[in-house]
Amino acid sequence: MAPLDELRKLCLALPEATERLSHGEPTWFVRGKKTFVMFANHHHDDRRLAFWCPAPPGAQEGLVRTEPERFFRPPYVGHRGWLGVRLDVDVDWGEIDHIVRDAYRLVAPKSLAVLLEN
Repeated sequence: MAPLDELRKLCLALPEATERLSHGEPTWFVRGKKTFVMFANHHHDDRRLAFWCPAPPGAQEGLVRTEPERFFRPPYVGHRGWLGVRLDVDVDWGEIDHIVRDAYRLVAPKSLAVLLEN
């Protein structure tokens, strides 16, 4: 499965998740309002196929420092702790699922976030 298709499957499996284009790229929202994942297909020719998402406090800094080949600080939203996750490297989809679920939990109302098992 193509990375976008796999990412889409993970995002749309979450409660009340929706997808629409935002800034020309597929983006996933909770209840059509709050963004939890943004696809980035070589954003401004940065040579990365990736996605951006909010991350728990300290996660961005730690992951970018320890695995810079897989994670980065994305433009525009990186200063708010968002994480850039590369999809053009060897991808562990179980780990991606965990990252996507964490992002969802950070923006979803508590009534939806509690519906996730882990």
